[in-house]
Amino acid sequence: MKAMLLPLACWALAGAAWAKLPPPTPEAAAKAAESAARAKWSGQVDAYRLCQVQDRIAARFGQPRPAGAAPLPACVDPGPFSYTPPEQKPIEASAAHSPPGNATSPPSTGAPTPPTATR
Repeated sequence: MKAMLLPLACWALAGAAWAKLPPPTPEAAAKAAESAARAKWSGQVDAYRLCQVQDRIAARFGQPRPAGAAPLPACVDPGPFSYTPPEQKPIEASAAHSPPGNATSPPSTGAPTPPTATR
C-alpha cells in the first residue's frame, strides 16, 4: 500500500506543476517546430541510409526475387535539411476578434427575459 502511495503522490504533484506552466513564447514555439522538422528529416536520412545498405546486401548475395513479387521502391534521398517557418497572420488580420457582418440585435446575455404584461 505504501509502495503505491509515493508514486501516486509524485504523479499528482507533477500534474499540478504542469498545469501551472505558462504558455510557450512565440520564440520557444518556433524553436520547437524547427526541432520537430529536424527530427523528421533525421528519420528520413536514417531510412535512406538503411535502404542503401539493404540494396548493397541484396546485390552481394544476389538472391533472385520470387515470381510475381512486387518491385522494391527506389531509395529516396531527402536532401539537405531546410526549414522555412510557416507564415503566421497577425491577430488583427485573421478577423477572429469580430463577427462577420453588422449586428441586428443586442448580444444575448443568456438571462431569461421577463414576461410582458398584457391588458
